[in-house]
Amino acid sequence: MSIRVGVGSPAGIPGSDPELVLDWAGRADATPCSSLGVIDRLAYGNQDPFAVLAAAAAVTSRIRLATCILIAPLRDTQLLARQAATVDALSGGRLTLGVAVGARTDDYHAAGLDPRGRGRRLSEQLGVLRDAFDQPGDPAPPGRGRPELLVGGQSGAALARMARYGDGYVHGGGPPRAFAGAAERARAAWADAGRPGTPRLWGMAYFAFGDAAEAGRDYVRDYYAFTGVFAERIAEGVLTHARAVTELVRGYEDAGCDELLLFPAVARPDQLDRLADALR
Repeated sequence: MSIRVGVGSPAGIPGSDPELVLDWAGRADATPCSSLGVIDRLAYGNQDPFAVLAAAAAVTSRIRLATCILIAPLRDTQLLARQAATVDALSGGRLTLGVAVGARTDDYHAAGLDPRGRGRRLSEQLGVLRDAFDQPGDPAPPGRGRPELLVGGQSGAALARMARYGDGYVHGGGPPRAFAGAAERARAAWADAGRPGTPRLWGMAYFAFGDAAEAGRDYVRDYYAFTGVFAERIAEGVLTHARAVTELVRGYEDAGCDELLLFPAVARPDQLDRLADALR
């Protein structure tokens, strides 16, 4: 299997026990999972992504640590660069920094920011981040690489942004056919920008096994409530058994995905065990 499969942290689920978040990270390091991902919201009950990944760096040694995605325009650019470089250094160069503008305006309102112009601001930030990462200073140790930089979004402007500044593209979820279409557009934007090779391609999905299935769908319905009736379609895509995981992974692999992040929709320790069993 050429595709790598990572797992999301339960830190994105409101009310998650901090002990579970740390234990989950440590146990994920011993599973077949290739990465540990976190989400970013401000007007929601999730835990801070950089704080979670810094803590995860202390209890892991192998697994990559990823923001998928971080809403970069909510943050001061120099502070963002310092935070990302710190997590990368603490983890021994294991950070993948996935960024996008975010789909919800309430996060911007919570920060006292105007969401208009957020795409332009992200482009400006990406230029600064690339310069900062390519010429690292404190806290990044000399000789250390820079974080892998992924850019998300569906629009033509987002894909052009990815192709100019990023190392790859992160897709927001859906069936393999939706990923395949986005991946094709990402590769085309990459070629149009004159970049050599091809972009790294990441995807994502949700899982909730066994008797947690309906609670997992409820979480997804709540998280994507801003999409209206489309939230129900997203909830229907929650993976609820091992065979569904196998089929989705195979579909994403056929579509050219390099790394598929599977996020828990329920904060229970048995969910990680069941995912690990499905991947084995």
